[in-house]
Amino acid sequence: MKKLLLTLALAIGCSWILTAADAPTEPTLEQRVADIEAYMNNGARTPDVASKVAGPGPGHNAWQMTSTALVLFMTLPGLALFYGGLVRKKNVLSVLAQCMGIAGLVTILWWAVGYSLSFGGGNAFIGDTAYAMFKGVEPGKVGAGYHWISDSMWAMFQLTFAIITPALILGAIAERMKFSAVLLFVAIWMFVVYFPFAHMIWSTTGFMCGPLNKDAGIKAIDFAGGTVVHMTSGWSALILCIILGKRRGFGKEPMTPHSMTLCMVGTGMLWVGWYGFNAGSALGADAIASNAFTTTTLAAAVAGLVWPMCEWIIRGKPSVLGFCSGIVAGLVVITPACGFVNASSAVIIGVLAGVVPFLACSYLKKALGYDDALDTFGVHGVGGTMGAIVTGIFADESVNGVLGKGGMDLLPGLLGNQIKAVLVTIVWSVVATTIIAFIVKAVIGLRPSDEVEISGLDLAEHGEEGYHG
Repeated sequence: MKKLLLTLALAIGCSWILTAADAPTEPTLEQRVADIEAYMNNGARTPDVASKVAGPGPGHNAWQMTSTALVLFMTLPGLALFYGGLVRKKNVLSVLAQCMGIAGLVTILWWAVGYSLSFGGGNAFIGDTAYAMFKGVEPGKVGAGYHWISDSMWAMFQLTFAIITPALILGAIAERMKFSAVLLFVAIWMFVVYFPFAHMIWSTTGFMCGPLNKDAGIKAIDFAGGTVVHMTSGWSALILCIILGKRRGFGKEPMTPHSMTLCMVGTGMLWVGWYGFNAGSALGADAIASNAFTTTTLAAAVAGLVWPMCEWIIRGKPSVLGFCSGIVAGLVVITPACGFVNASSAVIIGVLAGVVPFLACSYLKKALGYDDALDTFGVHGVGGTMGAIVTGIFADESVNGVLGKGGMDLLPGLLGNQIKAVLVTIVWSVVATTIIAFIVKAVIGLRPSDEVEISGLDLAEHGEEGYHG
């Protein structure tokens, strides 16, 4: 019996020794403090520390979750109501259906392969399929987006950007494109335009990712989507509306918005949601996020006042549509710059955003004769292009250290690189959209019949009406 007990004790002792030997070394107090400091400063995890913050950092990750919800809120219901209020009442449901259809379609594409093509290793122009069907994208893992952000939340955050970008195009072709054609066009456009640009601008191997890729061919900066979102959608919208042709009766009959009330409500939702878009792109609840929040507010408010003041001077009255358009233009133009410029620069950018897109929507469209129904090109194409350029003018190292010698020293030659990125975006978007539009036209056609367009898309395509009685 004693021999049995002795053997058992030796076995337990040996097991404990082996287990202890395999156990990870407990971090020292100094290491734990360093880890906390890194978290508080939204900096890199201390590499030699077995962090006590398991997985995503709770505070920064919470802001990312909030930002993701806010960006989705921009499309549904923000953009849907903004665009829905601007069309005639016989087409209001078609706009809502297109926004919801795009949200579902893009989500499937993003899960299947879009996220991987955007942020997988790949090459300088497109990612690979390593993360197809979210392989390896797990809630408890970090690093795909940032040190303290869940990989799953990073993928979801970027999904909301992918949803709203093609939805912006709808404003240019409203009231005259078949629902089936919209979905087919967007499906192809995501692969040919959006996924490549998300990779080129925001991936660590991207061709135009100045802050993250020291070998980038063009060292440009885009904090929250001036080129990736607004320029690609804006320039694509211009080409698509030209190929599609004008609305039946355009220039001969009134096509006034059926509900400026809905438009104003949608504008407010877009402004609120834009904080997720811009401040959320800091990927942490830190000083850079606070700066982006501040500059976004200033630019939107200033442009929202300047645009209707221009109307007041030229036309004698400031319109509600002018306030709405100015706010959105201010948000668009500040987007690429919000995390790189100071408050005073944001005010200047707001003034420019209130004047230049106003002139584009009021005079350029009339001079060239294209039917950009809801001024997508005037606001997002012109505004996004101007935003990318002024970012190169007003970017300030004291606002974001990645710009100066503390980062990759991007300031020398920055304006030139921004202009190069703008030219690449315009040419790529225009050529790709032209090819895609003619493919869709040949396969299923772009426009409904004259009878359907005259009676309205709501009943013909969706069997419903937005209003009764």
